[in-house]
Amino acid sequence: QVQLVESGGGLMQAGGSLRLSCAASGRTFGSYVMGWFRQAPGKEREFVAGISRSGTIRYSDSVKGRFTISRDNAKNTVYLQMNSLKHEDTAVYYCAARYNIGVYTTAASYDYWGQGTQVTVSS
Repeated sequence: QVQLVESGGGLMQAGGSLRLSCAASGRTFGSYVMGWFRQAPGKEREFVAGISRSGTIRYSDSVKGRFTISRDNAKNTVYLQMNSLKHEDTAVYYCAARYNIGVYTTAASYDYWGQGTQVTVSS
């Protein structure tokens, strides 16, 4: 089992950057697929980015070229670097994990979730 804690959210102007971090408990972090999702008010939770335990990465089309996911297995942490932020990036961002290979883009595929961190982008 793994516990996830996100940090790094906040208020940013459009065009700015933020970096989210997700710290995981446990000694087998490297065996987990990690993902970032977001949920805006009144909308469903949507996939943002995912990284497999071997480093394979996938992004949603809406963030491709602007966001970068990475992981540091020595620090049990996954990151989401968000550049060129837009107002429509405003949402609660969640970190998720699944003990498996591959990369998953659906929320139902993940077993563990953090509490979320708010990102607000002013236009």
